[in-house]
Amino acid sequence: MLLRATLPVDESRATLPVMLTWADLAARTLARQFPAELEPGDVAGLIDLVGPIQSQTARSVFIGSAARLPGVTRQQITDAYTSGAIVRGSTLRGTVHTSTAALHPLLEVATRLGQRTLWHRTLKLSDTTLEHVWAAIEAYAEHQWRTPAELAAHLLEWLQRNDPASAPRFAGTQGRYFAFGHGGLVRRPIRGDWTGQAAPEYRTAAAVLADTAHRTAALNAPDAAVAAMFRHQLAAAGPLSRHDLAWWSGLGLTRVDAALASLDLTTNEGPDGRVYHDLPDAPPPATLAGVHLLPEFDALFCAFDPAGRARFVDPEHYDVLWKQENGLLLAPVLLDDRLRGHWRLTGTGPRRALHVTLFPGTRDLEDDDLTGPIVALELALGITIHDVRLN
Repeated sequence: MLLRATLPVDESRATLPVMLTWADLAARTLARQFPAELEPGDVAGLIDLVGPIQSQTARSVFIGSAARLPGVTRQQITDAYTSGAIVRGSTLRGTVHTSTAALHPLLEVATRLGQRTLWHRTLKLSDTTLEHVWAAIEAYAEHQWRTPAELAAHLLEWLQRNDPASAPRFAGTQGRYFAFGHGGLVRRPIRGDWTGQAAPEYRTAAAVLADTAHRTAALNAPDAAVAAMFRHQLAAAGPLSRHDLAWWSGLGLTRVDAALASLDLTTNEGPDGRVYHDLPDAPPPATLAGVHLLPEFDALFCAFDPAGRARFVDPEHYDVLWKQENGLLLAPVLLDDRLRGHWRLTGTGPRRALHVTLFPGTRDLEDDDLTGPIVALELALGITIHDVRLN
């Protein structure tokens, strides 16, 4: 059985600027990343609390939800997508993320700002602006879903007509990215279901999101939108340093600092000498016992600047999980508050085998440690795990 306990707070030090350890930071983050009170199957409510889920691996949303909302089903997560309660798009750092519909406009603003230099350098515009380019892409995808190839062909044709002096430096896969990667579009699988890596198609966010006024307000007040986004992320994964927020959002430190200065926050020094920011009403730290099988690119790894990931992973295990030569990340095992191994599924179709590899020195698993996580995975992915292998 998974146990969740609130850690005691030393009231005599509560008003002092306490230096936080990595364990302190982890405990405060766990209190938010594993919310205790949610209605069964409330996928949108979960993602609102834990923040955007990095999901270039499509199953990450299903696995991340299973780890934090045991009992949630594949159909419930799919329904959250098809109803528009959650949306998937290329946003933060130009990477695919799933967020609530309400949060997407803030991510869109951050993506326009964070990716702006790359777009300028690549498109080499002469007679037009990025705003005109983005508006043209959104107009093309406003009334129907478009494939990456269609979007790329439209972008090149539009540039030839409207800015013939431009010299865009892209082709192939990179060219397709520049047709949809500014954040103003959302995506869905062309065929198959939301758990798979099926080819996507794209639509203008304004045509999909129910609250278009919220999106318009965010685009018209980008500084306020960035500050609101950072406040939301602090609530989801804090405490965070300015470097954490810069890495996660893809924004520069100057913009991060300006947004932090506009918020009412508490600060503490961390174990690395950096200043960590948090909300005044942040929940008390918590500990999370037992095993949780997390997805690739989970927030317990990717919400933090690489130098700050010691919060959850030991330095000697970092390079095992993160394959920096190809940017891939193994799906980590959260065991007793730290990332202590990785796991994978093998097989095809509905019957799979689960392979769990724990790092040397990790405690042995109890007989029932994997019972809950296996059931959660089966429900969220719609599979049966018929074999378990421990390494």
